[in-house]
Amino acid sequence: LWAAGRFPASQLLPYVTAQVLGAIVAGGVLYLIASGKAGFDVSAGFASNGYGAHSPGGYSMMAALVTEVV
Repeated sequence: LWAAGRFPASQLLPYVTAQVLGAIVAGGVLYLIASGKAGFDVSAGFASNGYGAHSPGGYSMMAALVTEVV
């Protein structure tokens, strides 16, 4: 946006900072969702292809909904 002249240079650092902080918070939310499953192991990864019977981790519809909303 800045290179195209659509974003003022004075706002570039706050914008990048907000994006990085948002990504960190989002990662924390994903961790909280995933760690709600008994036996969760962070080294096994976060990937899921659905919920319930269609989820390799057996995550509930509520976990899928929270993930989508966030």
